[in-house]
Amino acid sequence: MPGWSSLVDEALIAARSIADYAAGTLNPTLRLGVTGLSRAGKTVFITAMVQALVEGGRLPVFRAQAEGRVARASLSPQPDDTVPRFDYETHLADLVGPDRRWPDSTRQISELRLTIEFQSARRFGSAMSTLTLDIVDYPGEWLLDLPLLQKSYAEWSAETLAASRAGSRPALARDWHGHLAGLDPDGPADETAARMAAQLFTAYLRAGRDERYALSTLPPGRFLMPGDLDGSPALTFAPLDLSPGSDVRPGSLRAMMERRYEAYKQKVVKPFFVEHFARLDRQVVLVDALAAFNAGPQAVRDLETALASVLSAFRVGANSWLSALFRPRVQRILFAATKADHLHHTSHDRLEAILRRLADAAIERAAFAGAAVDVVALASVRATREATVKQGRESLPCIIGTPVAGERSPTEVFDGTAEIAVFPGELPADPQAIFSEATFAGLESGVGERVDYRFIRFRPPLVEPGRVLPHIRLDRALEFLIGDKLA
Repeated sequence: MPGWSSLVDEALIAARSIADYAAGTLNPTLRLGVTGLSRAGKTVFITAMVQALVEGGRLPVFRAQAEGRVARASLSPQPDDTVPRFDYETHLADLVGPDRRWPDSTRQISELRLTIEFQSARRFGSAMSTLTLDIVDYPGEWLLDLPLLQKSYAEWSAETLAASRAGSRPALARDWHGHLAGLDPDGPADETAARMAAQLFTAYLRAGRDERYALSTLPPGRFLMPGDLDGSPALTFAPLDLSPGSDVRPGSLRAMMERRYEAYKQKVVKPFFVEHFARLDRQVVLVDALAAFNAGPQAVRDLETALASVLSAFRVGANSWLSALFRPRVQRILFAATKADHLHHTSHDRLEAILRRLADAAIERAAFAGAAVDVVALASVRATREATVKQGRESLPCIIGTPVAGERSPTEVFDGTAEIAVFPGELPADPQAIFSEATFAGLESGVGERVDYRFIRFRPPLVEPGRVLPHIRLDRALEFLIGDKLA
């Protein structure tokens, strides 16, 4: 990420990289980042992946395990004492316990270390080798904050205001815009006005997350998940309507907002970049494309923008020994469209094609730099099964599962106990059709029940004790991400 960090930051990154490299010569270690925007299924992905490795799930495309070369995978103490541990045991209990509930969403960075003992296919009969896999889980909203490091307060304000005045966003931003109109950037600093602006701006960001809109580009990310920063000055700022090229007056409202914006970058965004993000070797970006389809074309286009922004944050490419020593690159990136089990398998290829179209620009840039990129439609945990339902003379390809309590269809509210059969519809053969208001209507259009897509959320499946959670293409994801390290 050239030009984004000071020389001091680069020195810190180099020092951490050298330490990681030295440790890796004795014990090969791979740092895998797992991210995705809210409700994309990060926690479920990690939990299902770890269970499948530790308990020996059915993974036919993951060659090392399918060929019987993985002797054992086990959890180990994590290396970073100041990073919370990913609570694998609790999340697994949520999924397979009597309540069968989806785990809580990722709210902070966490880490889990997995040690995999295997026999190399290249050295038949050789002694066992070991790969240490450090899984780093972090909110995708934090990733969207990284571009702020190269933007001034004036640039960020102009971009954020322009976005809030386009498409369906003005209705969401009405209260904030009303307050903004009464603020004088050159007037004296006013704590009450700043707090109100930050609250209304945050309310606008939260409204954009509603399923009717499913917007993705909503930085700053910590405004949506503040944690222990809630109420601090570092989160008490908002964009202002600034005249192009105007100067900052000392003691003004603008000066206060700008100072807090810079504090957010230096104290919140940059430490995440230096201490965690810059050390990743491989990355999974999980995408809840179905939520965007539900909302409509504006949400789909916003997701496309978010994916381009996500990849712009990565330093991608093949590693030389020198880059691995001083500034490692992300060598492999997997874009995964989650919740493929909400569609019939006949639409899975179309879902992959749409995700590839969404990530086109990002994929082209990564491939040019020498990084390997793949796109997959998967379900980390398969919550449905498929069936064919007769309707008159027609046979409809359906999915069967138990909806989450409170989910709605056009005619029913589900109680979370009874199974239903649903015809989920078919995705278009032409990926471009999903971007056009002329082609389909989503919830953001306000046409009520006449929307084209409305995907129902299902409860986790009922799994017998001792059985591994069912999945769709989790094995393909594992083969791409770590298969070469176990060859």
